[in-house]
Parts: sequence; structure tokens; C-alpha cells
Amino acid sequence: MIGHLFSYRTEFALKEIMSSGGAEDDIPQGERKTVTDFCYLLDKSKQLFNGLRDLPQYGQKQWQSYFGRTFDVYTKLWKFQQQHRQVLDNRYGLKRWQIGEIASKIGQLYYHYYLRTSETSYLNEAFSFYSAIRQRSYYSQVNKEDRPELVVKKLRYYARFIVVCLLLNKMDVVKDLVKELSDEIEDYTHRFNTEDQVEWNLVLQEVAAFIEADPVMVLNDDNTIVITSNRLAETGAPLLEQGMIVGQLSLADALIIGNCNNQVKFSELTVDMFRMLQALEREPMNLASQMNKPGMQESADKPTRRENPHKYLLYKPTFSQLYTFLAASFKELPANSVLLIYLSATGVFPTGRSDSEGTIKECSLIMGCCFRVKT
Repeated sequence: MIGHLFSYRTEFALKEIMSSGGAEDDIPQGERKTVTDFCYLLDKSKQLFNGLRDLPQYGQKQWQSYFGRTFDVYTKLWKFQQQHRQVLDNRYGLKRWQIGEIASKIGQLYYHYYLRTSETSYLNEAFSFYSAIRQRSYYSQVNKEDRPELVVKKLRYYARFIVVCLLLNKMDVVKDLVKELSDEIEDYTHRFNTEDQVEWNLVLQEVAAFIEADPVMVLNDDNTIVITSNRLAETGAPLLEQGMIVGQLSLADALIIGNCNNQVKFSELTVDMFRMLQALEREPMNLASQMNKPGMQESADKPTRRENPHKYLLYKPTFSQLYTFLAASFKELPANSVLLIYLSATGVFPTGRSDSEGTIKECSLIMGCCFRVKT
């Protein structure tokens, strides 16, 4: 049924495109096939990408095969449009923002693969695709079209790119992106009277507050600013305490929960969650030289992965959600492994007066070390 649906859609799209470019019979069969194959890959990629939303957020096994298929289709689509760009430009009318959208989706796949695996090297891959979109100006012509939904795609791209740069501590790039996003939002709100103007201005306010609150900057001897990292460097691993045995216990999973009422955040990532997740990671490496692409099976000659603890990032979860993620994490915990729970939450005001003099202030609960060991 799905195959027939794809065939109908691609054939319909092909007729629409060909009829706008001249007589359909004048188009060589090879070029017709190129457009047909591109439409099929594009339609298939969109369906698979949309299906990612239906995957459970917890559990480390259910999503891998589906994610691998999605990534494979996008890889084929990206290479296909590179190899047949001239035909697609002439016969399909491929626009640069459409290429940018494909690249943006691949960047999102890498970023979500990082969230699922905690492998920081995938952040570098996401950065590469997002950076290419900016350098090649794929979205530059969007503002000339009277289509607000295309501008929103561009704004969302900027927001996602900023998150990746924050996680990679590329603060100089972040500041440039925020300036560009501010200009884009100003142009967007000036041209279109839409209901989401307040929301996009709030995004700007959140990222500005996040940048001001987070970075710890150190001055070198020559007074140049150095951005410090919370991640573990290859040469910076702490020594074991006396009596400890290597491999006796390993930190395999972590729940990082932010539940304060008023806290600086950006994209459901509070400042303390941001710092904590980096403290549980190693510095990123060049993925291309170290690993195969996501979704590929493990092979005997594949380089050894530097396993970071798997993490769940929960922003203001309900108790039911917290319990579900906790149960799923503990269920998949390997033997001789540790589950870390980090909870940052707002204290509760007493309803009545205290017997003691003075007022009782709001308190915050930070649970930095709550371990369960599965043997």
C-alpha cells in the first residue's frame, strides 16, 4: 500500500513539474527517471523523518533500526542531488532552500543521534551540515519569497544551530548566529503579521540570558579569552583513589532533570542541565576518521567507541514521566553499572507561619549523587 502511495505521489509530482517546463514528450527518458527517483527519495525521507516523532523517547534499542533506515535514505538523497544537480535544476526546478532543508534534516538526525547515544562526536557532524548551510547561503533567497512558512524554517534552523554551537562551546559562532537570528526575526515580523512574533522574540531573550549566565571565561597571559569546557579531556582523566579497581563499576546511565520554576534555559535545556550533561561527556573527536555513519552494524575492524554514559534530559517532567524513564533506564542497566540521578528542583513554600522567628525562604534541591547499582 505504501509503495503504491509513493508511486502515485511521485508520478503526480513528476507530471506537475514536467508540465511547467514544457512538453512532457520532449524530456529524455534518463532525465525523467532522475526526477522520478529524486521525488521518490524526497517523499520517502519525509515520511521516515516524520515517523521519528512516534518512536519512544526512552529505551536504547527500539529506535536504532528505524533511525538507521532514515539516515540511509537521507544519505542517498543528499548524494543523489549532488550527482544530478543540473538535471534537477532544469527539470525539477530545485531551489537552494530545498537543498538547505535536506542538509538541515541531516543535521537534526546527527543531533538527535547524539541525544540518543551521548556520543559527542555526532555534534561535530551536525555542526558540519549546519555550518555548510550558512556558508553556502542555502536559505538566502527565502526572504524574497512571500511565504512565511519558509522563513520559519530558516528561523528554526538558526535556533537548532545555536544549540549545537552551545554544546560545542563555539561561543564566537553563537554570538554571530544570535545577531543574524535577531535580524531575521526583525525582518520576519516586519513583513508578516503572524501570531508567533512574541514566541520568536522570547527565543531571542532566552538565548541572550543563557549566554550571559553560562560561559566561564579565562584570560591568557596575553589577555585573550579562553572558553573553558566542562567535558573530560583524553589527558585529563582523574586518577583512581587508593584501593579502587579499574572496571569494578561503571557509570552507564544518567537522568538529568531540571524542574525549577524560574531558571535560565534555552530549548528546554537549563543552565545546570547544560553543565551537568557536559560533565558526563568526553571531548568530541573527528567522527569521520573514527566511526561509521549512524545505523550501520558494528564490525570487527570498527574502532573502539569511547562510551559516554547514556543520558536522559528531562525538563519539568510529570511524576509519571519521571517514573517511566527511571524504570526504563534501570531495566536496561548492564551488570556492575551505576545509574546517576541529578535533580534540580524548586523548594516548597510552607502554607502557614513557622514557629521560629523570621521568614522561611524558598530552597532548591540538588541531588548530585543518587546511585543504584545493578549486579
